[in-house]
Amino acid sequence: MKKTFLFLITLLMVQSAFSQEAYRRWRVMNQIRNDKFDLILPEVMKENNIDMWIITNKEGNFDPLYHDMGEGYAGQNGYYIFTNIGKPRIERVALGIDGGFLEGGGSYDYFGSESELKDFVTKRDPKRIGLNMSKMIGGADGLSYTMYHHLAETLGKKYEDRFVSAEKLVSDFRSRRVATEIATFAEAGMLSYTIAEKAFSNEVITPGVTTLENVAWWMREQQFKNNLETSFGMPSVYVTGPDGIVATSTDRIIQRGDILMLDWGVGLMNMYTDMKRVAYVLKEGETDVPESIKNAFNQGVKVRDIIKQTIKPGITAEQNMSNIYKALEQAGFSKIAFNKPSEDGKTNVIIGCHSVGNWGHGLGPSIAEWNPVRFKYTVKPTNLLSIELFAYSPLPEWGGKKLRIPLEDDAVVTERGIEWLYPINQRVLLIK
Repeated sequence: MKKTFLFLITLLMVQSAFSQEAYRRWRVMNQIRNDKFDLILPEVMKENNIDMWIITNKEGNFDPLYHDMGEGYAGQNGYYIFTNIGKPRIERVALGIDGGFLEGGGSYDYFGSESELKDFVTKRDPKRIGLNMSKMIGGADGLSYTMYHHLAETLGKKYEDRFVSAEKLVSDFRSRRVATEIATFAEAGMLSYTIAEKAFSNEVITPGVTTLENVAWWMREQQFKNNLETSFGMPSVYVTGPDGIVATSTDRIIQRGDILMLDWGVGLMNMYTDMKRVAYVLKEGETDVPESIKNAFNQGVKVRDIIKQTIKPGITAEQNMSNIYKALEQAGFSKIAFNKPSEDGKTNVIIGCHSVGNWGHGLGPSIAEWNPVRFKYTVKPTNLLSIELFAYSPLPEWGGKKLRIPLEDDAVVTERGIEWLYPINQRVLLIK
C-alpha cells in the first residue's frame, strides 16, 4: 500500500512538471507572436506595400506559418487576416479558425466565421492583398491551387486583381527577430549542442562495438525525452576517409582511428537549429588527436573567424559572400566547388551561411548561392544565420588527399556583425 501511494505521488509530480513545462512553452510562443505582431508586422507590411495579408488553412492542410500564427482548429476553411488600417497597430482577425490555444494567446482582435470573409474584405477595401505564393521559398508557398480559386470566387474579380505574392513579406516577418525569439533560439542551441557533444563521447560510443546508427538513434531518443522536434529527420552521423564519406548513420561499426562527423538540429518552440561536430577515435597507444587532423580543424576555425569578422548588416547576402571570399583569398585560402578540392597544398573553402530559425534552413537572407532569391535579400540586425563552411586541408598520411572539415554553428546578426548564441565548436572531440 505504501509503495502504491509513493508511486502515485511520484506520478503526479512528474505529470505536474510536464504540464508546467508545456504551459511555459505555450506562454513563450504567445509572447513571441504578440511581440512580432506589434513590432515586426507593421514595418514589413509597410515595406512590402501590402494592405492586407491573408493566410489560409484547411483541416489537415495548414500553411507553413500555422505555428507562428498560433495554430487553432480550422474546419472547411480558416483565415488569419492582417490589415493595415492606417494605425500603428496592424488589425489581426481569425475567421473560421479558433480553439483554446489560439484564443487564449491574446494575439487576435476578433474571431469570426469563414462566411464573413467577403464582407470583411469589402469593408476594408485593400489595394494590395498578399497571399502566400512563391516559386522558390517553400515556407512562403502555403496557398493551394484550390484555395486560390476559392478566394477568387468568394471575393470576386475586383479583389482577385489585387492579389500579390507575399513571398518577401513572409521572409521579412519570419527572419526579423524579437528578443524573446532570440532567447528561445539560444535555448534550443544549448540543448542541441549538449546532445551532439555527448553523442560523440565514450558515454555513448564504445569503439569496435557501437555503430553509426546506434549514435543516431541515441540522439533521436534524446529528442523524444526532451520533447524536441527536428527538420532533418535522422541525424547524419558519418565517417570520413581519404575518398570522402564512408558511411552515414548505418550499421557500420565505429573503429579506432575513425574521423567522425555529425550534422543535425533540434526544434524547440518553433525554433530549429542546424549544427555540426567533429570527433576522432583514438587508436591503441594514442593519447591525443593527430597533429595533421588538428591542423586541418584549425584551418577551418581560421576560415570561420574570417567569416564572422566579415559579415555585416545593411548589405545583401550576395555582397556579404563576395566580401567573405575576398577576405579568405587575402588570407591564403581558395574557393572551390562543393566537394571538388584542388590538388595543391592549399586549404580550399566553400561556404553556405544560410538563414536559420523556424526551420533548419530558414526563410531570411542567405549567404548561400543555393538560395538564389534570398541571396539578393539585405542582411539585417536580428537575422539568424547558420555560419556553415567546409574547409579541405591535405593530410600527409593520406598521401596529400584532403580532409573535409565541416564547421557549423548558429548566430545572430547585430549592428556589430555576427554574435554566437551558445558555445560553438572549438575542438575535435576525443573518443578514447
